[in-house]
Amino acid sequence: MELRHLTAFIALAEELHFGRAAARLHMTQPSLSTQLQKLEKSLGVTLVARTSRDVTLTRAGREFENQARLIVRQMDTAAKVTRAVATGEERALNVGYNLPASRHVLPGALARMSRNHSEVVVSLWEKRTGPQLAALDDGTLDVAFVYGRPASAEFRHRRVLQALPLVAVVGRAHRWAGRSKVPFAELATQSCVLFDREQCPAMYDSIFAAAADSRIGLHVAQTADDPGATAHVVSVKPLVGFASWSRATSAGMGAVGADTVAVTLCDPVPTIDLYLVWRGEESNPAVDAFVSCIEPA
Repeated sequence: MELRHLTAFIALAEELHFGRAAARLHMTQPSLSTQLQKLEKSLGVTLVARTSRDVTLTRAGREFENQARLIVRQMDTAAKVTRAVATGEERALNVGYNLPASRHVLPGALARMSRNHSEVVVSLWEKRTGPQLAALDDGTLDVAFVYGRPASAEFRHRRVLQALPLVAVVGRAHRWAGRSKVPFAELATQSCVLFDREQCPAMYDSIFAAAADSRIGLHVAQTADDPGATAHVVSVKPLVGFASWSRATSAGMGAVGADTVAVTLCDPVPTIDLYLVWRGEESNPAVDAFVSCIEPA
């Protein structure tokens, strides 16, 4: 995957017309088609549906457009930060985030930052909750979007999304693959793939709280700390993984939509809250500006 493929795809997503997108990019239509084919091949998904009359984005294409914009914006930010450091005029802000934040919170927040605080250069870093909190503690990150209310009294926080549901993720050969929802208690008969608690304590605790409410135990047969690794494991083994609904229903899960299926869990539905977290020991104008650009939950 190359940056030029992302910029070409974004132009096509905006124009929904190969001729106009190619002209905008100063290239031929065959060249644009070739770049799209290479991008789709590298991802293993179809991003654009074409007929003789229409060009539309698939569901995976609509989600990938959001992710592509974040990547391109990050590349632009890297250039701006480098130039700012060189001139000694930097006001940089390092923001950690996860996929629900990138889908539901960051686009609006970054737009407001650009309008109201254009002097602040925002760098984005996708990490799970545990690594984000560790980076916030050591100063690598200035703010973070994490699951669960932080336990440390040194952090300030604001809840930005409430009761995000967790779902089961299984391979297409799994016997749950054809079901729309499954009672949580049925996990008593399944083996699971799960991450270490330190990677995401709130999600881990929500899963085991739902198991306790269902009066069952969970058999964890394998661990996989990376969400993409979870998708790959369940695609080839009869195991059940877990993901947020936002990740499981997006192209960001990796194999979801190709080799895996998201299945709703119910009775009870495990949920998690998303929090914006920042250090509270000293005032940071860039952090204060970013916090002011986050809409209330």
